Amino acid sequence: MPLKKEYEWLADEGGPKMLNEALNLIDVIESPGTADNPVILSWAAELGASVASVYKADEIPWCGLFMAIIAKRAGKIVVKDPLWALNWGTFGTHAETPMLGDVLVFVRTTSDGKKAGHVALYVGEDATCYHILGGNQSDRVCIVRKDKSNLYIARRPDYNNQPANVRQILLPESGELSSKES
Repeated sequence: MPLKKEYEWLADEGGPKMLNEALNLIDVIESPGTADNPVILSWAAELGASVASVYKADEIPWCGLFMAIIAKRAGKIVVKDPLWALNWGTFGTHAETPMLGDVLVFVRTTSDGKKAGHVALYVGEDATCYHILGGNQSDRVCIVRKDKSNLYIARRPDYNNQPANVRQILLPESGELSSKES
């Protein structure tokens, strides 16, 4: 798992399960041009007909698809219509303070001025940004920083036994600032 130096500590965390699943997919990248990455398309097939019938190309925003596949593989209930990032605002339970492995839903504006969303996992934060692990972040699965002011809601997975390492993590202000999520 090729993590950037500032995030190598994540490899030793041992959970939560959704974080482990996400780490297994670090550096999956969208295919350029009209080609499609078969790995990304296979996630839609694995999720089943309701997703596979809609998701046909990796040029379609896929942060919700990524979240759905890691939730499914971690044994969590996938939200209805998971491709729509803002629908992840109904996942699990509300988290007042985001912590390791929580699902963070952000509001963004599309290039044509419409309201849209982005969804990713919390891995930490600095004074102004959350550090998030997600799909379709600069066309790949990676960790980037996202301005805290764009947070719509934080959701904690429903745990039978919450992992002991679910905690708030303060990180230095370093790393790529999110610039492309569509």
